[in-house]
Amino acid sequence: MSVGKFLGGFAIGAAIGAIAGILLAPQSGEETREQLGDMASDLAKKTDETVKDIKRRTDNLINDAQAKSEEIMGKLQDMLNKQKDEAEA
Repeated sequence: MSVGKFLGGFAIGAAIGAIAGILLAPQSGEETREQLGDMASDLAKKTDETVKDIKRRTDNLINDAQAKSEEIMGKLQDMLNKQKDEAEA
């Protein structure tokens, strides 16, 4: 199971549990609607922050992978050039 799927399932489960708790709590409809609105707003903010964090981490991983691949390609090219020079000598 990927981390993304786990986090998504966890977030959905937490949201369902929170909504169920609010709907089953003894309070007026207006208070319930206000709480649901606040929860939706908080969830939207947290989701946005999580998406931005995942994007930042992904960008960092991609940049690191590109730098490593360029380094490896440079080393391979150096090795090929060295072998070519040795073969010509």
